[in-house]
Amino acid sequence: MCGIAGIFHCGTVKPVEPGRVARMCDALAHRGPDGSGVWTAPGVGLGHRRLSIIDLAGSPQPMVSADGRAVVVFNGEIYNFRELRQELAAGGAQFRTDGDTEVILAAWQRWGVHCLSRLQGMFAFALYDCDKRELFLGRDRLGVKPLYMALLSDGSLAFASEMKGLLAHPLLRRDVDPFAVEDYMTWGYVPDHRAFLKGVEKLPAGHFRLLKHDAPPALPRQYWDVSFAERSRDSEADLQEQLLSHMRDAVRSRMVADVPLGAFLSGGVDSSSVVTLMAEASDEQVRSCSIGFDVGALDESDYAAQVAQLFGTEHHTLKVSADQFSEIDRLAAIFDEPFADASALPTLQVCALARQSVTVALSGDGADEALAGYRRQVFHRHEEQIRRFLPRALRDKVITPLGHLYPKADWAPRPLRAKATLLALGASGSAAYASALATTTSELRKRLYSQRFTNELAGYRAETALISLMDNAPARSGLDRAQYADLKFWLPGDILTKTDRTSMAVSLEAREPLLDYRLVEFGARLPDRMRVRGSQGKWLMKQAMREHLPDNILFRPKQGFVTPITQWMRGPLADAIRAIGKSAHIADTGWFESRTLAVLAEDHIAGRSDHSRLLWQLLMLEKSLARTTA
Repeated sequence: MCGIAGIFHCGTVKPVEPGRVARMCDALAHRGPDGSGVWTAPGVGLGHRRLSIIDLAGSPQPMVSADGRAVVVFNGEIYNFRELRQELAAGGAQFRTDGDTEVILAAWQRWGVHCLSRLQGMFAFALYDCDKRELFLGRDRLGVKPLYMALLSDGSLAFASEMKGLLAHPLLRRDVDPFAVEDYMTWGYVPDHRAFLKGVEKLPAGHFRLLKHDAPPALPRQYWDVSFAERSRDSEADLQEQLLSHMRDAVRSRMVADVPLGAFLSGGVDSSSVVTLMAEASDEQVRSCSIGFDVGALDESDYAAQVAQLFGTEHHTLKVSADQFSEIDRLAAIFDEPFADASALPTLQVCALARQSVTVALSGDGADEALAGYRRQVFHRHEEQIRRFLPRALRDKVITPLGHLYPKADWAPRPLRAKATLLALGASGSAAYASALATTTSELRKRLYSQRFTNELAGYRAETALISLMDNAPARSGLDRAQYADLKFWLPGDILTKTDRTSMAVSLEAREPLLDYRLVEFGARLPDRMRVRGSQGKWLMKQAMREHLPDNILFRPKQGFVTPITQWMRGPLADAIRAIGKSAHIADTGWFESRTLAVLAEDHIAGRSDHSRLLWQLLMLEKSLARTTA
């Protein structure tokens, strides 16, 4: 795992100062503490920071091909590099190293841009072809590894693994994109189709970009997408066997490393399944680690210990205080863009714990998206079944008005909280799912925004992109469209961003076997009833794992990393949220109504309402503005 950065001149050829590329890389030193390098030629500069995982001494970067005609910088791992190496060598390719980086060079020289379809792994790379005088940027199918880009005033395109690398370039403007603020206030993160600063963009997952010196910058092109349009006709028993085979292959391929390797173990279905298959595949004792909390309602460490004992892992547990708010400033520094998923705090802690004993850790990320494990997906499927039997006129004239009239009752028992359900049934499936994913409703955002900022948005709504994505998805059912949205929107923007930044902050490589693209494609072909049955999501996976894991692990309610921000903001963070509306960083933007912010803060502190997620978003936005626009 590494960090990459570089500069490429489009439409002209100007010298690239090696020191400038080096400074961009230095900003990414946490991603690669084991080595660094810079390579330049007329009009191009490539830089690299290395965290050594495979071929520890033999694969320095930037790496030049054996014939000197191409050079690459690469962040990630290619899990099938040995098979590709044999195939390429049989065709005449020569190799000087034992790692995966050189395989990318040879694959480009053999197959051109089509090499991307041959690579199995997580990656973001920049490859310069000296003969063709073109730059090839590629990102893995699901977006596990990031790549930021910015077209600068001197005609160059700068790129880096994190925005920190771009911020080290003196020509990068630091003007915030107002659409990104609307996106962030809606979702709690800046999705991959947007970046926090104007002029900055992210290479989308499953895309590449081919740039030439003598042409304007080409747009990204897609090379992979997941389709839910087909259905498997195999029996349930055969599908269970196929799923286990995919999972086994994915776990084994991600256990290749020349450094200590372990796993995150929360005690949930996904991480427990990964540890199960690691123990099955390994001749050595598996290392596992988990975080426990000093608040019983948040603590899952007993479940993790149960799985660790079942498979005899070398298990490390750290019991921490739920009061982690002292890490807020560090968290803002790690993410660059505002990021309000509060589970990033315990994720950072478990990464730091893992790094004490391993350099690579396997996680359970991705199974919820690939195999329908989120409760919102289960609810959405049931809502879609009901929606099909409700005439449009009834939904428009009765259900939607009733939803608007029904009181919002967060304090009431769940069966009495009908407002959200009525509004969802009255809307289209895509609009309802967008509302379910949003952390802040459009109505509340209207109250928050100043008239000036509303005018600046010119009618732009963050939900529109997600609704369009779902409406145009290669899908057959509402569940398909919900999973497609989660895989294409939520996963790269929130889950993978969180895991990449927190793991890289402590120089740990995290690998996600349950996001092997072949497993994802398999999951997309499953009939709905093999994904969701009754109230159970990930149904086929849970059935397939029943021979390996006890029912109290497989079927207990999903919890995940929980952070008690509601209580923090009524206690130690009360003064901080009272001050948000008066903060210079927030007030100077003119985006929000300060009086509304003050009322929301006081209502939360007094216990009249729960605005913790919104206030957390505003707090993280303030911290991010202080760092990114300074």
